[in-house]
Amino acid sequence: MKKLSFYISAVAAATAMLAPVGSVQAQQKFMTIGTGGVTGVYYAAGGAICRLVNKDRAKHGYRCSVESTGGSVVNINTIKAGELDFGVSQSDVQYNAYNGAKQFEKDGKHSDLRAVFSIHPEPFTVLSRKEANITKFEDLKGKRMNVGNPGSGSRAAMDELLASMSWKTSDFGLAAELKADEHGAALCDNKIDAFFYGVGHPSANIQDPITTCGAKLVPITGPAADKLVKANSYYAAVDIPGGLYAGHPNPTRTYGVLASFVSSAKVPDATVYELVKAVFENFEEFKKLHPALVGLDPKRMIKDGLSAPLHPGAVKYYKEKGWM
Repeated sequence: MKKLSFYISAVAAATAMLAPVGSVQAQQKFMTIGTGGVTGVYYAAGGAICRLVNKDRAKHGYRCSVESTGGSVVNINTIKAGELDFGVSQSDVQYNAYNGAKQFEKDGKHSDLRAVFSIHPEPFTVLSRKEANITKFEDLKGKRMNVGNPGSGSRAAMDELLASMSWKTSDFGLAAELKADEHGAALCDNKIDAFFYGVGHPSANIQDPITTCGAKLVPITGPAADKLVKANSYYAAVDIPGGLYAGHPNPTRTYGVLASFVSSAKVPDATVYELVKAVFENFEEFKKLHPALVGLDPKRMIKDGLSAPLHPGAVKYYKEKGWM
């Protein structure tokens, strides 16, 4: 991706040298955002950011594009490989990557990882088939469960929850590894009994199976969840608000993380600055682009859920605004 972008930019520059003076536009530059499944909030948030960046493309010369990916872990690894400029990541995955912990222990600390800002709360969500009669997480033992695809933040969180409960994936009747775009249809087609997913709400990924086949939210409570929240600063006990989905008038208790926006120290300051500026100079418009973004507060976004150091390009803008 980087090589292709460099090639296109080089061709554009060479062509510009042949153009008459005064008719040359700013050289086209590129930024790419890794997100998640196309029905999740990561993809919607990434698309919203690109829309705002591209709105002023004539001024700054950047073209922003969004990619659907396998999620948090994939995004961070792809940024590390230099194939993405930005990515959305759960706050716990950001912490683990920067500190070389858990799923990143083998590869070591990602010292070039840089935070940009946090976005929406992301409750861990269990959705079950109504016929499965699941009312609490413990009821899932022996059931057909989608634990999430390897490389996703949801899968990493699921593995941590199971460890806290002294469970293994073999405790399920089936431990499927479907991607987020696949688990809703599998649930309604009776191929699985439930799935686990970290996502901002409301989400089409949750709404669709609730509407299509009457799926039910399942709370994640008890000593195992309490232990994880107490031991890890990037977790918090949260409610999925009542009234967001049909048949769910009351809040559903669970725990979760924050979705965070990350980059690399190797990404130029100017690139990060222009993206951050596009978001916050059009902040009211940004919040309206998805319901999960409505309650965002800029001063919390630049500190909450961020474990890696802030990128200098982001810091420059935040200082200009007097937020730092």
